[in-house]
Parts: sequence; C-alpha cells; structure tokens
Amino acid sequence: MSAVARNQVFSAVHTVGALLPADMLVRISEGKDVTGSRPADYRVVGARSVSDEAERHWDYLKSVWKELREKLPPAPQTEVPADPTGLAVSQWLAPLFHELGFGALTELGESGISADDGGKTFAISHRWNHVPVHLAAWHISLDKRPGGAGTVPAQSLVQECLNRTETHLWGVVSNGRQLRLLRDSSALATASYVEFDLEAIFDGELFSEFVLLYRLLHVTRFAVAEGAAPSTCWLEKWRVDAIASGTRALDQLRDGVQQAITTLGTGFLKHPDNGELRANLDVHTFHTALLRLVYRMLFLFVVEDRGVLHSKEADQQAKDRYTAYFSTARLREHARRRRGTAHDDLYRALRIVLDALGDEQGRPELGLPGLGGIFDDNDADAPLWGLALSNEYLLSAVRHLAQVRDVDSRRWRSVDYQHLDAEELGSIYESLLELVPKHSAVDRTFELVAMAGNSRKTTGSYYTPSSLIDCLLDSTLDPVIDDAVKRAEIAATAAR
Repeated sequence: MSAVARNQVFSAVHTVGALLPADMLVRISEGKDVTGSRPADYRVVGARSVSDEAERHWDYLKSVWKELREKLPPAPQTEVPADPTGLAVSQWLAPLFHELGFGALTELGESGISADDGGKTFAISHRWNHVPVHLAAWHISLDKRPGGAGTVPAQSLVQECLNRTETHLWGVVSNGRQLRLLRDSSALATASYVEFDLEAIFDGELFSEFVLLYRLLHVTRFAVAEGAAPSTCWLEKWRVDAIASGTRALDQLRDGVQQAITTLGTGFLKHPDNGELRANLDVHTFHTALLRLVYRMLFLFVVEDRGVLHSKEADQQAKDRYTAYFSTARLREHARRRRGTAHDDLYRALRIVLDALGDEQGRPELGLPGLGGIFDDNDADAPLWGLALSNEYLLSAVRHLAQVRDVDSRRWRSVDYQHLDAEELGSIYESLLELVPKHSAVDRTFELVAMAGNSRKTTGSYYTPSSLIDCLLDSTLDPVIDDAVKRAEIAATAAR
C-alpha cells in the first residue's frame, strides 16, 4: 500500500507519490522501528541523542534564516529576480547543507551532469559525491519554467537527471524556500518526492519538523561504502522497508474491508426497524449491496483526503459545513474515539452524502457535486433501501476501514487514503471475490467465508495490474496507432 500514517501530522512536510509514505516519515522522525537511526549512525559523538544534535544545528540555522529574511522578501510576487546576488544560495542553502554534514558542495558550473547515453547534459548546479543537488534561485518556482519556453523546471531537471543516469539514485532540489528529496522514478508515471517547506519550518519555528529534515537529509542517509552502489544507502533501505510495511498493511486492509462488510451486514440484520429485510433476505443480493456501500465509502475517503471532493466553484461556507458535520474525516475520528450507541444519526448523515453524490444536482448546501458512477442508485442497492443502522455498528465498520494494526510495533496505524491508488483498491476487490456470504437467521448475523464456487472463480474475475496493462498497450495498441499514422501520412503525401 502506498502509505499509512499515524496520528502525528506534519504541517510543513508533504509527501507526494509513493517515494516515502507519511507513516515512514513518522517512524523516521521518531527514530523508532527503523534501522540506521542510532546516534552513531548519524556520527553523533558521546551520549547525545540525534534530536540533541539536531537542536544544536537548529539554533544556528535559525539565526542564519533570520538574517536572510531581513535581506530577501518573504515570497516573490513576480518572476523578476528577487535575489540577484544569490544570497539564498551562498548565505542560506550552503550553510544548511553544511550543517547537514555535506560540507562544501561541489559546484558543477557549465559542465553539469551528462546522461549515460551522452545525448544530453543536465545543468545541475552542485553535487555531493553521487548525489545531484540543484540549488535554484530564490524567486524560481520548482515546478515552473524559469525562463519561459525552452527552459526546464528545476524539479523536472533533477528528476530526468536521476532517471537517465545509473550512478545517481537520490537527489535534492531547493530554491531556499522549499526543499525536495527525489529519487529515480523512471518506472513511475507521476511525480514522487518529499517536500519540506523551509519558510514554514523556520518562520514558524517548527522544531519537530526540522528534526525530520535532519534525520532524512543528513549526509549519512546518502553515504555508501567505497565502491558500493547508491542503492546501499540508508534512504534506499528505508524505502524498501516502507514498501514491505505497506504490503503488510494492504493485507491487513483487505481483512479490514472484509470485517467492515460483515459488521455492516450484521448491524443491518440486528436493527429492530429492519424487519422486512430479515423476512425477505436474499443473502447474495444483500452481499452485493453491502459491497457497493463499502466501496462507495472507500472512494469517498480517497477523494476527500485528496481534497478533490468539492469543486473549485463550491461555496466556502458550504464546504465548511460539510467538514464540520458530514465529512468522513469526522466520522473516522469518531470511530477511533467512540464505541457508538443504538442511535442511527451517523448513518443517516452518511446516507445524505452518498445520495447527494448519486444525485445529478448534488447538494449545493454542502458543496457536494453530483458524481454519479459508483454512487448512482440502482436495483443492486435495493436490499439497503430504507434501512436503519445503529452508530455502534457503523463506527465499528468505519474503524475496520480507517486503521490497521502494525504487528511489529504493536500500534494502530491510520490508513492514508490520500495515497491509496486504483491498483490497491482493485487488489482488495479481487480478494473479496474469493469470499461468499453466509448468514444466521437465528442469531441475525452475517459473515463472509472462503468457499469453492466463489464469484472470482465462477466469473473469471481477476484484477489486471497497471504495469501489465501498460505492457499490453505498448505491445498491441502502440503498433496499431503507429501504423495508422504512417498510412495517414502516405495518404496526405499522395493527395498533394
């Protein structure tokens, strides 16, 4: 799974893509449950801890930052150079990297770094051994072309350099205001990095977030033994650890989804107002309706946590109303803190949201758009129409979806739906098809059990990983497109 996160939240640190998930950043910041986190691993001498050592550098860097702030604007208002003499590099970033143990970075000048095939040279400003460190001007956005058409954004420059050189695996890019850690991501289709908002950290004196920066960006995290491959560095070991941890968490989330379905099924069957359901139960159609309900909830968790549920045109007051009274974030927080009662107000509120997303008009008073698709109500949802569900069972089901148990650290970890992707949702769905529903009319319980003749076997339903889809498209569709383009070119030439 891409990421799971504990309750600790970093306001000035953002992880994008699947480089190092939020949960791994928490583990690194705490110096727990990860190898290579001892003081000696950071070259700390004596009885000092890594945090003690970070605090010593923090005090010095705060004074350096304060001096810089007196000379440069807090944020550039235009693309006009706000730092023509390069103070941000010489009097801020150079000291920052020095305090992180890099010493003096090697300036590359016009030589840059060449691609392995020799076909291109990347104008990287500095490096440390095998690590490209590109320091952009203070006013330059890391994601925008610094000189208009024909120029390359700083982020893209470093990323392509990493992708096209075998000896460079991890890299850093910064303009003095933001700093990003990147890795070779030639196998990924989207950007992937960890960003530190230096302005927020030092203006807001966020020491805990600086400790994470220190632990993650210290030179010992990049260092390798003489002659060893860059992949032997601590950063890469942590990345591999995060992937393994995510795989275990995904397995647990599959179990959580299964338990959520069984909890909801039992909750509906036990509610005293659902007598008609019990009298006319078709366990298979009931199972399908429950599966659709849970996947609607999962989809809602994802779009809400990614901040894409509301349209840009939605009224702010309406969005605030949704967040305060109807959001799944609020529901998940309730699930972590409360066991629930026999009341059914939380399910009624959830139904308002789900029904609104399936309505073409949405709910403007909550800022909700009409999405349709998975939220469209049809006959498959009929078994759940008009049913009541107590808060106790709803919160229990949400709890199964919202957190997983970390066996190694013996902690509960909140699922980070912001980074849960379609492949992982598909994998969970595929595993659910191996289960068949079973219920007890006497006990009013519902469960899913593994049996022969399940939906996956009878329908031949198997999830196709995106990597295999890409391969199939490359080998089958691309040649067809290329052939069609050639025929069109020949036809156009003949018509002249």
